[in-house]
Amino acid sequence: MLKRDWFLGLILSLAFAAATLSGVAFLQNMERLAYDTGVKLTPSDAAATKEIVIVAIDDDSIEEIGRWPWPRNILADMITQLSEAGAKVIGLQIFLSEPQTDPGLAYFRELREFMGKTEFPPEAVPQVFKIKEFINRVEQELDADRRLAEAIPNAGNVLMPMFFNVQVPLGNPDADPPEFIQRNRLSKIVIRPELHGTPRETDKIELAPLAVFGDQTAGIGHLNLFPDVDGGIRRETLVLKHYENYYPSLTLLLAARSLNLEAKDITVYLGESVKLGRLLINTDANMGMLTGFYSTEGDEEAFSIYSFHHVRDGALDASAFKDKIVLIGPTAKGVGSTRVTPVSSTMSDAELTANVIASIRNQHFYIEPEWTEAAVAAIFVAVALYLMFVLPNLGAALAAIVSLFLFLGLLGAEQYMLIDKKVWLQTVPPALLLLVGHIALTTKRFFATERQKKSVETDAAQTNRMLGLSFQGQGQLDMAMDKFRRLPVDKSVLELMYNLSLDFERKRQFNKAVSAYNYILEHDPKFRDTNERKQRAETTERTITLGDRHMTSGGTLILDGVDQKPTLGRYEVEKELGKGAMGTVYLGRDPKINRVVAIKTMALSDEFEEEELAKAKDRFFREAETAGRLSHPNIVTIYDAGEEHDLAYIAMEFLHGKDLTHLTKSQGRLPEAWVLDLIAKVADALDYAHKQDVVHRDIKPANIMYDEESKSIKVTDFGIARITASSRTRTGVILGTPSYMSPEQLAGKKVDGRSDLFSLGIMMYELLGGEQPFRGETMAALMFQIANNKHPDITRLCPDLSPGVRPIIDRLLEKDVEKRFQTGGELKQAIINCMNSTVQSG
Repeated sequence: MLKRDWFLGLILSLAFAAATLSGVAFLQNMERLAYDTGVKLTPSDAAATKEIVIVAIDDDSIEEIGRWPWPRNILADMITQLSEAGAKVIGLQIFLSEPQTDPGLAYFRELREFMGKTEFPPEAVPQVFKIKEFINRVEQELDADRRLAEAIPNAGNVLMPMFFNVQVPLGNPDADPPEFIQRNRLSKIVIRPELHGTPRETDKIELAPLAVFGDQTAGIGHLNLFPDVDGGIRRETLVLKHYENYYPSLTLLLAARSLNLEAKDITVYLGESVKLGRLLINTDANMGMLTGFYSTEGDEEAFSIYSFHHVRDGALDASAFKDKIVLIGPTAKGVGSTRVTPVSSTMSDAELTANVIASIRNQHFYIEPEWTEAAVAAIFVAVALYLMFVLPNLGAALAAIVSLFLFLGLLGAEQYMLIDKKVWLQTVPPALLLLVGHIALTTKRFFATERQKKSVETDAAQTNRMLGLSFQGQGQLDMAMDKFRRLPVDKSVLELMYNLSLDFERKRQFNKAVSAYNYILEHDPKFRDTNERKQRAETTERTITLGDRHMTSGGTLILDGVDQKPTLGRYEVEKELGKGAMGTVYLGRDPKINRVVAIKTMALSDEFEEEELAKAKDRFFREAETAGRLSHPNIVTIYDAGEEHDLAYIAMEFLHGKDLTHLTKSQGRLPEAWVLDLIAKVADALDYAHKQDVVHRDIKPANIMYDEESKSIKVTDFGIARITASSRTRTGVILGTPSYMSPEQLAGKKVDGRSDLFSLGIMMYELLGGEQPFRGETMAALMFQIANNKHPDITRLCPDLSPGVRPIIDRLLEKDVEKRFQTGGELKQAIINCMNSTVQSG
């Protein structure tokens, strides 16, 4: 079962699904990384941040004003200054949970109390009154809490933070929260049966403003943060539950106040959303909002941040704060805290609050609709099915392409939904399942393939041995050597190579024999008489050449001084019969059926440049195959064609007798009846070939064989002219002379069977008249005669010819192909009619 690909895919899918549901840290961290990337890539709306200003208690301010904490009258002055500048709402992000008492204040208070109990003489009353005024004035200056408590209600729009201890209560509270906190509780709570979420619960208030401040503030909201397991802040918890009451976050209150709303105007749909006026903020089950963050553009911050001491000194125009949400918070090192967020690893609390408020006001938050869980589950199933049933059936390259496409598609889908739709579709776990599954299945396939390779190596060796022996038996020695080289080398393999070397020698392929001997000597320098045979083969290779392109013999086999008969393919070469323009003709024998054959060779490597050689070989075998299909009593039979050491050969029917060349050179005219009979038989052969779409292209006496004893006529060399016509040494000329060529052939036009009939007409004229009809002192003159001049009247040479012969020759030698005999059969019939007419008239 474990060996099945689908089962491995199923196990991996179930494991990833379980890990995702159980919240494995690695998967969560990778998903958060993708989420943070999408948040960073989301374009920022510059207008969304213009309504929020931060007054930062930064390092410069501490250096100018003094070490923190400052006297609270400084904060009081700032609140007064911002209120007078027209700030819409002021968020004081500083916990003022303990009184700040100047050490000298107690002494002045004791002094004032002492003077109130002491009686002074009448004359000292004026001085005592002045002293009491001075004490009261100093006491007011030193009582910073009182000054801040007076500034807060004067501004009327200051909001302050509190901090809860988040823990599910085990009982009832020790005491109710102060009234100034209770008045911030949310009263519009909607509980829907289909929603199962609930806010985080708290059991006590750990930090809250002093009553002197809380009684005067416009609102108090919690400042609790809930980092993810990696320490990053991505959600703002808008509502906390304290026993039976619900309290808003400071950010929610600030956003409400900026819209002229209060806590009583906020509607909470538990586990779903918060409604703020016409704004609906979607939340998770714990009333957490996925905050949208606003990235900085170059050196420009997303929000306007001003140094506290610059604002205090009046260095800024008051219009910078008019109708703005102003946040006062520490950013200096060692004073304020920094938070890790998707867009920054060192974001101050004030900046974090600014991002949350802007997200609420502009509804630039992210959501996780209920359908996303079903979508992710469907994606998991799809990936599992792909791993189980599709991937195992794909090739390695295609599987890699498809898996990569799907992997990038899943990650891209999450980024698209985050950036464009503000929806968090968590596709990283299924994408990682796809990646791990692909690696696992391809690795399994690799090891399985390796095991299969090892298991078939022995069978492969035996197969190669048998194939090598089979190829050797068929005479395909190169393929046999390739198979033998793939065998693990041992003595038996060296024996095989040794016997193969002997076969190479018999075929006169001495260079390949030397290569085989070298292979043997590499593995056993003392194997039999290999070294001596190698040296003899090297010597023979230098003196005996088979198809060597540097020889002038055109690929002639040297037969003298050789202790064994050479072979061409499966044929044993007996002797040389003659030489032609492009090769040699040998008498050969097929040892398997003891058939005597004539073997015509062509050294194609001598005739064609290297870049044309392959095409010439292909054309040679194609023409040989075409000629081999011809079966006619007057056409020589082709048995076989092949190539041996760059020497192409055709094995054909061995003919007794001679070609007609010697007859054209003899003095005297040939008998008319004999010539007419010969031409009729050749015409019949050509008619048959032309019907098979085979054009000879080189009809001449040298290609007509005549056996005196059997009186048989055979046409030879069908198709050879097409090969020789493209030879590099004979471009445009067939076998060296144009004497028998038709006008269209000389012009380079496409030829058909009627061109062969023109050539046959020249031969008929020559056999009857003893000379050719077209002659010239130069090749150019001869070609001009054929192309333009009418042939001489045959009766000038043969006055006693039968009357019907001259019209036949005249029609055969017509320049216009349409006026010639159109087929060999038509010519044959004309000759028969002529002969019958002669007999009747005689």
